[in-house]
Amino acid sequence: MFKTKLIAIATLMLMQAVPAHAQQARERDEFYWLGEINKATAVINSEQGLLDKRMAGRIAVGLDKVLKDGDQAGGKRPSTVITFEPLLIKAAGVEVTLLHAGRSSQDMHATYRAAILRDDMLKLAAQLNTTASTVVRLAEQHAKTIVPNYTNGVAAQPNSYGHYLLGFAAALDRDAQRIREAYARIDQSPMGTTVLNGTSWPLDRTRMANYLGFATIVNNAYDAHQIAAVDQPVEAGAIVTSIALHAGSFIEDVMTQYANSRPWILLREGDGNTYVSSAMPQKRNPGLLNGTRADASTAITLAMGPIMRAHNLPPGMADAKEVKQNKELVESAIKVLRGWDRILKALVIDSDRALDELNSDWTASQELADVLMRKYKLPFRVGHHFASEVVDYAKANNIRPSDFPYAEARRIYAQAIREFNTDASAATTGPAELPMSEQEFRETLNPVAVVNHRATVGGPQPAEMDRMLKEAKQTLAQQAAWIQEKRTRIDGSLTRLDRDFAKLAQP
Repeated sequence: MFKTKLIAIATLMLMQAVPAHAQQARERDEFYWLGEINKATAVINSEQGLLDKRMAGRIAVGLDKVLKDGDQAGGKRPSTVITFEPLLIKAAGVEVTLLHAGRSSQDMHATYRAAILRDDMLKLAAQLNTTASTVVRLAEQHAKTIVPNYTNGVAAQPNSYGHYLLGFAAALDRDAQRIREAYARIDQSPMGTTVLNGTSWPLDRTRMANYLGFATIVNNAYDAHQIAAVDQPVEAGAIVTSIALHAGSFIEDVMTQYANSRPWILLREGDGNTYVSSAMPQKRNPGLLNGTRADASTAITLAMGPIMRAHNLPPGMADAKEVKQNKELVESAIKVLRGWDRILKALVIDSDRALDELNSDWTASQELADVLMRKYKLPFRVGHHFASEVVDYAKANNIRPSDFPYAEARRIYAQAIREFNTDASAATTGPAELPMSEQEFRETLNPVAVVNHRATVGGPQPAEMDRMLKEAKQTLAQQAAWIQEKRTRIDGSLTRLDRDFAKLAQP
């Protein structure tokens, strides 16, 4: 229902705002948004009687010239109110400053900073959704590929590689949720709050917000650019940090395989994924992994920037608000996500080698304790001790699970029962003799069976994989629709502003 509604809304708004594609072709920098703010001011104030309509036309013509000149190759595109205004005065005379009724560089700069960060967050959301979609497609492809998973750097249990990837898809979904939540706070117009406590001019802040594509206004005039404008890049930095940490965690997991002589996961050679060592001809260094990991570290470094710049400052200072640094911050996360996407598409997974590692490292041994407790009522710690003793004996004698002597398993089981309590009844310690047949003993140690027999909601068993894959795809579709809805709303608003301003600027 939610997905259908979002897609329908996005499609309708897209149809209504087709001319807005021209908006996206133009660079939405500080100059662009100063132009939009001035255009909206001219339209609103002239209609509300705050600006003489006879003067409004002349002002609009001058403003239009400044904007068109700025769009030319090499044209001046000032990024502050005090450098933008002289161009207006030159084009339309000093009367053009009548636009400045109830305005300040404070609220104008806060507005374009929010608008630019809003656009950048949508770009980040789009790349996040692209990378997450690749994760989910790969998860579906490898739903039945059984591989080792690791804890504390040691092979721990068998798992579906698809299930492992869906874990990262869930993490990226949380990042997408954070973007949506932050976006709602960024998507609020500071315009009309002037310096910090508003103005005596009866400005229509809501209409201004609508023209600029904002969902609403910042409620408190002091908060608008004294506090909220600093919160926004700090929150964006937290999102960038989370994305970079998720990417780095995935990369490090893959990197551990490169230390093995027979890895079960590698990067496909060529296309800049790997490179040959300058000295050792046998080496294929994972350049793409190294580069993306470095990008993730850079992103985390940049994410600390707004916090450091805002630290121990009085309200209102511009240190943490600057567009250039905050744009670089968001772009660093986009770069990480693009690199991660390339990694996912370049992975080569050797399922036979993965299964061989599972079978050689006794990663299914916990299942012995689980089955003995679930089926035969043996206390878990007794079963765990039995399984641990089996593994110790096997490693000491270089025996694989498939080759472990059943008679030796029976002996170790009987010894484990005696060690815990030789006088206890069977009801307390479980059966005195290993209750598993040889066939059941060997099937219990089968990594594929371990995965398929999981019963936990959210586990890797086929039924749960089908459910989670379906939900992951729905989540991605909803996120794509949300991005389209927000972009279409902004573009549609700016198109309406262009249309209304054009009427004002007509000779």
